[in-house]
Amino acid sequence: MKNWKTNAQKQPFIASYSGGKDSTLALYKAMQQGTATGLIIMLEEEGKRSRSHGMPPALIHAQAEALQLPVYTIATSWEGYEQAFMTILSQAKEDGANVLVTGDLDVPEHGCWHDRVTKQVGLKLSMPLWEMDHVEVVREFIDAGFKTILVTVNLSLGMHEEDLGRELTHCYVDELITRGIDPCGEGGEFHTTVLAGPIFSKEIAVKREAIIRDGDYAFLPLTLA
Repeated sequence: MKNWKTNAQKQPFIASYSGGKDSTLALYKAMQQGTATGLIIMLEEEGKRSRSHGMPPALIHAQAEALQLPVYTIATSWEGYEQAFMTILSQAKEDGANVLVTGDLDVPEHGCWHDRVTKQVGLKLSMPLWEMDHVEVVREFIDAGFKTILVTVNLSLGMHEEDLGRELTHCYVDELITRGIDPCGEGGEFHTTVLAGPIFSKEIAVKREAIIRDGDYAFLPLTLA
């Protein structure tokens, strides 16, 4: 059995960070085991948005500043993603990291992409949320005191424009479950941006811009207030 849930124990680690709830909770849990040395944030080719959640770099850096961690970032296409990611992993290893932490929940034990690339670079992999129940993950996140809002919704998967900007609370989780939606959003139903919590030195003040529609998706752009 893999030790993916506990590999960060007493180890310096680099965390793959999207700015959303899963990667934030994974970072939080890993920080209770080991020592964070920085955050990996992959950008789209133009460098204007994060590749995972489409966040502007200014907001990502505000999160990193509140987390008091340095950022490892690189702009890349999907075609060059793996090589770019491994370049950052190699740099993080040179800077003292022994482990990569990610917020994955449901990856298979065999054929895991992160497992393969970390082995190639010579790092261990830690996934503190691996195989956790989805409802348990989101409940733990809320109970820990994190504040996050929905910034992307897939309108073809039961989500509505009105869900944008809503804070993830126990009451809202109950509503999502009643609506037949995974409250963790693991099926691509929604993405979140974390604005405050126990590992943030301060809450990030944001301004909500006009909602953007694009096919099945609706987005709530955030800018720093």
